[in-house]
Amino acid sequence: MFSKRSIRKSFIIQLIFSSLSLILIFSSLLYFYIQNSIYEEKHQELIQYAKNVATNKSITQMDEYKHNDNLLELKLELVNLQTSHKNLDMHFYERTKENHTYLTLLYPFNVSETSYLKITKEITPLKILLGKILHYIFIINIAALLLVIVYAIALSKMLISPVKTLNARLSNMNEHLMKPIQTKELPQEFQPLGITINHLISRIQNFVKYQKELFIGTAHELKTPLAVIKLKNQVTLLKIRTPQEYIDALKTTNKTIDEMNIIVSNILNVGRQEGAQLDKPVQVDIIEILKQKANDFKLLAANEDKTLLMSFEPSGFMAMLQVSLLNQIIQNFLQNALKFTPKGKTVKLISSQDDVGLLIEVIDEGCGIDESVDLFAPFKRQGNKSGVGLGLFLAKSAADALGAKITLNNRTDGIEGTVASLQLNSKLSCILPTKNR
Repeated sequence: MFSKRSIRKSFIIQLIFSSLSLILIFSSLLYFYIQNSIYEEKHQELIQYAKNVATNKSITQMDEYKHNDNLLELKLELVNLQTSHKNLDMHFYERTKENHTYLTLLYPFNVSETSYLKITKEITPLKILLGKILHYIFIINIAALLLVIVYAIALSKMLISPVKTLNARLSNMNEHLMKPIQTKELPQEFQPLGITINHLISRIQNFVKYQKELFIGTAHELKTPLAVIKLKNQVTLLKIRTPQEYIDALKTTNKTIDEMNIIVSNILNVGRQEGAQLDKPVQVDIIEILKQKANDFKLLAANEDKTLLMSFEPSGFMAMLQVSLLNQIIQNFLQNALKFTPKGKTVKLISSQDDVGLLIEVIDEGCGIDESVDLFAPFKRQGNKSGVGLGLFLAKSAADALGAKITLNNRTDGIEGTVASLQLNSKLSCILPTKNR
């Protein structure tokens, strides 16, 4: 039922131990309160008897004891104590004889003669009553402990029932049948867990979807050049040709093979990226990485007669992440921006802090995109530029591994172009103090 590291077992043991401690403390306080209250009443009763005798009143003149039938159990004596007890005030003591218990009061009667009233009363029924009370409290404690055990088991079962429900739903899922969990049906405390699981399910669904598209796209992309090579060779072999024609055919074949190599290299990059996702995250300053990347691409942009502008805020932003994945995303953004931006135009690399964390944007002045097309899917291309169509797919995979959000939209400031953004979460990040310049 319970494992050695069972949270439920620990919860039940702690609840039973704390409840038992509380019951014992409360029962002990209750018993001692009842005992002291009864004894205090008997003490006051004997003191009142002694006062009446000392003032030459009848014992039965006390209103509160007017109808008391226990006067027959009262024994009064006048005793003289030794000189060493001369300063003795009232004194109570209890003794047991032949299964009978007696309560005795020594009350000063004549201090100068060291005479005292000795009033003795049998309290055997009182002791029996206190014993019964203690017995009943003990029985109640056992019953309460049993109820606590039942309650602890029922409560722990109720608390882990949502976990069992989640486990049952997740165990029946596979990569072909994955449905999000209805978080509204979960207790409020488990709703964040349900949201996190749904986010993970969504990522798995996207991963499976893109993997299928990657395999299908790979087969399609490789099938076309292979068909071209085969057809070209068949045409070449139909008749004897000149050496130059054979050379041209081989050049065409080599060109097609080079295109295939590019496809294979990009597919290998997918595998390398999956390995990079397992790298140990390190603490780095994101702003410094952006500056380094900007400096690398600034010369490339100038060589293509384009301008790369930079604006970084805040001056420092520390985060724990895999640097290779971040580099891959920023590099893809900048490569695409420079590829689709005409000569004489500008590309901007900017960062800013928002409520989520750090927002990194690459803004170009290219032809824009078709927002109805999922450009993050493998082998999706935009425009007539060369490329395999795996760059954004790799960037999306890297962003998912970093727990970041990546988007690609058209500009909305009246200028034609695209805005590629990366939203880094600040939960595991911190802002560096502003540097003095």
